[in-house]
Amino acid sequence: MTASTRTGSYITAKDGTQLYYKDWGTGQPIVFSHGWPLSSDSWESQMLFLASQGYRVVAHDRRGHGRSSQPWNGNEMNTYADDLATVIETLDLQKAVLVGFSTGGGEVARYIGRHGTRRVSKAALISAVPPLMLKTPANPGGLPIEVFDGLRQQSIANRSQLYLDLASGPFFGFNRAGAKASQGLINSFWAQGMQGGHKNTSDSIAAFSATDFTEDLKRFDVPTLIVHGDDDQIVPIDAAGRASAKLVKNSKLIVYPGAPHGLADTHKDQLNNDLLKFIKE
Repeated sequence: MTASTRTGSYITAKDGTQLYYKDWGTGQPIVFSHGWPLSSDSWESQMLFLASQGYRVVAHDRRGHGRSSQPWNGNEMNTYADDLATVIETLDLQKAVLVGFSTGGGEVARYIGRHGTRRVSKAALISAVPPLMLKTPANPGGLPIEVFDGLRQQSIANRSQLYLDLASGPFFGFNRAGAKASQGLINSFWAQGMQGGHKNTSDSIAAFSATDFTEDLKRFDVPTLIVHGDDDQIVPIDAAGRASAKLVKNSKLIVYPGAPHGLADTHKDQLNNDLLKFIKE
């Protein structure tokens, strides 16, 4: 890989894309990969907690998301994984714990598939998209293409409204009977999404839905924690968390009863403690 440069809070990828990153604390590194259409800000609860526990926490905004550059090209999983490798290598991280949420779980899986685990000690997949979200003849439990075509159409028509609808509905489970919606979480999701590029976030729908991570998961050779809510309306647990647990050797699946997709916020204390326990094991 071409040598990259680091300036302030940015790392330059091999194609010149500027990747914004956070690097807090000291100790064993824990590297976070965020979901769509969010940014590294979505990990702030976990990063603050784990940095306070004596770990070095690192997270970057995926290309086209958050404060990173908005390149026209490279909005697919191979490049996402290579960008993650650039961050890890530029910061010379060793024995890192990789933690990926939703689309970020795919990024972590593809990173291990392409770059191996030389710099990795453990991995965690949280509400993650692998092995494959899209329904195919070989993956009958996936979601039909019409679901993702609908997301693309809504993104083009009015992506601001799409993000509000996702956050106020299925993402955090606020559409469930008895749920108490948090306007703060809705606003945060919307703000992070709107900070991303229109083309980038649209392209990313195909990246997280149609990429098959089956072979990547088979390459995992480090202890792996898989956390998924059994009321995940965005990435259904059977086709994702439970299917991944069957493919990843030496994996542990923890199911959060009644938890939605956005459990890093709705169940943050539980997730923080489960991550800390896993990292210490």
